[in-house]
Amino acid sequence: MQLDIWLLLGATLVLSAIVAVRLSHQAGLPTLLAYMGLGLLIGESGPLHIDFDNAELAETLGLAALVLILAEGGITTNWRHVRPSVPAALSVSTLGTLISIVVVALAAMWLVGLDWRPAFLLAAVLAPTDAAAVFSVLRRLPLPSRLTGLLEAESGFNDAPVVIIVITLSSHAAAPNLAELFAVMVYELIAGGLIGIAIGWLGAQALRRVALPASGLYPIAVLSLSVGSYGAATLLHASGFLAVYVSALVLGNARLPHRPATRGFAEGIGWLAQIGLFVMLGLLASPTELPGQIVPALVIGFVLLLIARPVSVVLSTIGFKLTWGEKLFASWAGLRGAVPIVLATIPMVKEVPDAGRLFSIVFTIVVVFTLLQGPTLPLVARWCRLESDEQARELDVEAAPLEELHADLLEIRIPSDSQLSGVEIFELRLPPGASVTLVVRDGSSFVPEPTTPLQSGDTLLVVTTEAVRETTERRLRAVSRRGKLAGWFGETGA
Repeated sequence: MQLDIWLLLGATLVLSAIVAVRLSHQAGLPTLLAYMGLGLLIGESGPLHIDFDNAELAETLGLAALVLILAEGGITTNWRHVRPSVPAALSVSTLGTLISIVVVALAAMWLVGLDWRPAFLLAAVLAPTDAAAVFSVLRRLPLPSRLTGLLEAESGFNDAPVVIIVITLSSHAAAPNLAELFAVMVYELIAGGLIGIAIGWLGAQALRRVALPASGLYPIAVLSLSVGSYGAATLLHASGFLAVYVSALVLGNARLPHRPATRGFAEGIGWLAQIGLFVMLGLLASPTELPGQIVPALVIGFVLLLIARPVSVVLSTIGFKLTWGEKLFASWAGLRGAVPIVLATIPMVKEVPDAGRLFSIVFTIVVVFTLLQGPTLPLVARWCRLESDEQARELDVEAAPLEELHADLLEIRIPSDSQLSGVEIFELRLPPGASVTLVVRDGSSFVPEPTTPLQSGDTLLVVTTEAVRETTERRLRAVSRRGKLAGWFGETGA
């Protein structure tokens, strides 16, 4: 097929996927279903009859796409919201994952009749929640930040231990040594986390001090550092998935120039990676083999949803002061997506017996239970009384360095629910060295007076010296959250 035909086909596919995003968003479904549907539509049973059965290529491309998706997840995650939930998320993504694997594996042996190795492989593949699915659904729900932070961090952390387990089970002819497996897992997770922190911190320090000639280079540099941490960690036999998520988390929350542009660029790359990944997985699936695995898939899926996931969440969050409503919602919100399907290609590449059947079971479980869980999450949130009453969302602040003046230009967009609306310029009480120099409102710009009231949707240009930049941002965040009397309420804008 000629290049022009491939480009036309690829562009049409991407545009179709974008339309599918809109439709799935209105239905409350994770977009992965629409993308996999497109893959099935153009696959071996579709009108284009594209035959794709290269499991090794699918594994390579799938892991590469997961790296980009994890990087996007880390860059766009608000550390202030996630930080209180990190200990609980680490517990759920490690201890909870092991509990889930044991429960699902025993059910697969007793109820489906699988041997121990395929049973534990199936359980391990199904253990991780999917970052793309979790981010696409949960960020649309008004949930408490503690709960959202727990689920987002878990989806970023739990890939790492599961990949180690799946590769180990796929590579050994005999039963693996549990003590050796545990030691390897501990080393890879600790080393991967430290490598991610180091690369993220060093990259942030460098980007703060080097003025790049074009603003578009900052997003490329941030994403390259995140992806590079995966390669560095893998070369040192550490967890690349944990390294890329942690480094992206550090970079995404560092005080870097053009942060909103970086987040937007990362989101675009993340969407493109999701589209390519899910369409490819739809191509890899064989529609003729899926119906025969519906019964075992339903059995394993309901065990996972109603027994393994709740038990793992309850036991792994003991001592973390989560309410029963939060535990119930976290149990129901363990969405599976691309990660289990990509991991299911590893046994196929390693030629593990029954690997093709395992892939079909995993694919069926992801489709069926995403249809079940995704649309019902708002209802479950209401049942659990988890509607968030938190204050206005974070300000969108973009910074451009003015190196020769030793100053920064902050571009601040006021969201619709911000308490900045109605506040007059002088009531901001910005520190000396910071000034609101321009207001853009309804497409027109003007220099504000001290008594000019701000409105939702305004964009402010604030010039601040390097010395008071952080104080200025904290003050603006504080007023956005609690209004001009934020100090009286103890709001510091941290």
